[in-house]
Amino acid sequence: MTATVLCAGYGTRLADLTRDTPKPMLPVGGVPILERIVRNLVRAGVTHVAVNLHFHPDAIRGHFGDGKRWGCRIVYAHEPALLGTAGGGKNLARLLPPGPCLIHYGDIVTNQDLTALLAFHTARNALATLLVHKRAKPMSVLTLDDENRVTRFQERPAAGEWDASAVPWVFSGIAVCEPDVFADVPDDRPSDLARDVFPKLVGTGCVFAVPLTGERFAIDSPERLAQADAAVRAGDWP
Repeated sequence: MTATVLCAGYGTRLADLTRDTPKPMLPVGGVPILERIVRNLVRAGVTHVAVNLHFHPDAIRGHFGDGKRWGCRIVYAHEPALLGTAGGGKNLARLLPPGPCLIHYGDIVTNQDLTALLAFHTARNALATLLVHKRAKPMSVLTLDDENRVTRFQERPAAGEWDASAVPWVFSGIAVCEPDVFADVPDDRPSDLARDVFPKLVGTGCVFAVPLTGERFAIDSPERLAQADAAVRAGDWP
C-alpha cells in the first residue's frame, strides 16, 4: 500500500511556533507530527510514502531520509509554488507505484487504525473512501446514506446550507483514493480536494465514508497542539 502526506503548507496560524520550523516537524509527545503519521501508516501496512515539501524542506528531508529507519520507503517532491491538497496529491502519486493511495494531511495527529479504512475501500470497490468524524462547527459537511455512501459534500457551507440542529459528519483529512480521483485535477494551478474534487465525485455514487473510532487532532493552533500533546502523553499512540 502507498500513501502521500501533504506537508507543503506554512502553518501560519501557529505564529512563532512555525517561524523556522515546518508544521509537520512540531513535536507532539516529544515526537514530530510527521513521524507519528509515518509510524501509523506503517502500522497499517503502508510500504511507500511520498511527501511534498515547500517551507524549510531540509528539516523534513534531513530527519526522515529514505524512510528505512521507519520500515518504509520515503520519496519527496519539492513544490516551488504551492499546488493545494489535490494538486500536491496528484503530483506525489506520480512518484509511487500505481494503485490506490492513502492521502494524509500533514497536520493531522491520530491513533486511528487505518487498516479498517483500507479494507472498507477495497470491499466497496470505491473511488474514494474518506475518514469522517462529527463536529459542531464544520468546515466540510458530509451527508451519508445507510451504506455510508457520501450523498453530499459541502465545503465551507454558509449558514442555512446545512441542518444546524444536528452535529454533522465532516472530513477528517485522511482518505483512500483511486488514481481516477485526480483525472481532472489541473497541473498548472492549485486545486483543493475538499473544495474542487470530492464534491464533484459524489455524483458517481462511489465515494464512501468510514467514521473515526480513535482520537484525532488537527494541529491548527497552539491550543490544539497543546491538547494533542497532552492526549499523546496520556495514551497509547504510534
